[in-house]
Amino acid sequence: MKVAFFIKKDELRGDSRIAALLSQLRQAGVEVYEIHCRNCVQQGTDLLLSFGGDGTFLSAAHRVADAGIPILGVNLGRLGFLSSHRIEDVAAHLTSGNYSVKERTMLQVSVHGADIEDFWPYAVNEAGLHRSDAGTLGVDVSIDGVRLPAYWADGLIVATSIGSTAYSLSAGGPICLPASSVLLLTPVAPHNLNLRPVVLPASSCISLTARSRSGKALLSVDNRDYTLPEGVEVEIRQAPFKLKKVCLEGDNFIDALKDRLFWGKDVRNSNEG
Repeated sequence: MKVAFFIKKDELRGDSRIAALLSQLRQAGVEVYEIHCRNCVQQGTDLLLSFGGDGTFLSAAHRVADAGIPILGVNLGRLGFLSSHRIEDVAAHLTSGNYSVKERTMLQVSVHGADIEDFWPYAVNEAGLHRSDAGTLGVDVSIDGVRLPAYWADGLIVATSIGSTAYSLSAGGPICLPASSVLLLTPVAPHNLNLRPVVLPASSCISLTARSRSGKALLSVDNRDYTLPEGVEVEIRQAPFKLKKVCLEGDNFIDALKDRLFWGKDVRNSNEG
């Protein structure tokens, strides 16, 4: 087995837990090497270990997702829905084969009318338009060519099912099981309160165009931001490939919700496991 690993935060490079895991893998006969960029990925790589939180996982996906390399998120950060596994569990599960690879929908973002330098047009969690100044942003939306009423808000997010527990959730969007074949359209701080989050088929093609007092808007693609002039069309649809996410045996999304979001923490549920 050949395993790459990715560390985004320099302060984790001296972490003894990471050193111990890498040593365990090497002792078990696993070839291990570090990557920094997309060009660092070696042929024959079986999976990538992402050491950190969910932001690190998104950066890791930027480097290998379109190459079809599965990613295992090792949680050394905070909440962790993408990076959900304890580092102490990784070596035993990998070397014994007690893991599975789940495929998850990703987004493809196309920008019509503006050139963006070094633009990787794919997202794991979400993509969307956001205001660039204090003024409210107007976003004209169409779904498969059908026009919706304009959203007036701080921003408008298109999220995947795996991204439903990220930015979309904090903006009031619904929680979806990661295997759900849907996209979410979620406004951020909407000023027209009769326009609500919408759940769409994953096959939908979503077109967004911004109207802004400043003449520009911010395009977000996961944890990457780009400035666009208003009037530029942003087209978002599911990517032609899937994210491959490594899940260790026993991984359970509902348990993760209860643990990370304190779901069901109610005195009336005290007798429930």
